[in-house]
Amino acid sequence: MNRRTVIKNLALVLSGAVLLPSCLHSDGATFIQLKHIQLNAGQEKLIGDICETIIPKTATPGAKDLKLPAFVLKMLDDCYNKKDQEAFLAGLVKFTDMVKAKYNSSFSDLSVKDREAVLAGIENSAKPDNGAKAPARRRRPQKHLQDDPLMAFYWDIKQQTIFAYTTSQYFMTKLVFYDMVPGRYIVHYPVSKLKLA
Repeated sequence: MNRRTVIKNLALVLSGAVLLPSCLHSDGATFIQLKHIQLNAGQEKLIGDICETIIPKTATPGAKDLKLPAFVLKMLDDCYNKKDQEAFLAGLVKFTDMVKAKYNSSFSDLSVKDREAVLAGIENSAKPDNGAKAPARRRRPQKHLQDDPLMAFYWDIKQQTIFAYTTSQYFMTKLVFYDMVPGRYIVHYPVSKLKLA
């Protein structure tokens, strides 16, 4: 037998053996390689389901179709400081416990209506108590609510999901139509169509 063929086949078998454990993915490890935060597969699925509840699949792709949960996790891992990451993880545990206590089920097993009710309840609890209208472009809830890990968890996911969606290739090419010139110059325009005051 040719020695080169044996070495080539041995290299293929060894590389397959190295990749096989990561392909099986049965140990509950994460799908996304993160450096600073540790999540199991169930927690990643929870974050994916929250993102999908925020931006559901309709006539347009949803959060999972556009891989927004991976973006959210990567941003949390790379761009947040250690304190915010710890608050996020504490909020994740608090969120899971809250849903389990209220529905006796995990968030992923809830119906779409119940998922929306859970997120709407968190959102409503962050509104100002005095009835004042919240600013239109508020990134996070009031300052006193940012210390609550549940609020930090929810608002971090919501903020990053919306940011990922509005900067995604799909959104920028299919939903936003950008004219290079603001207002076209039409050489031959009938005078009868002009609206004169």
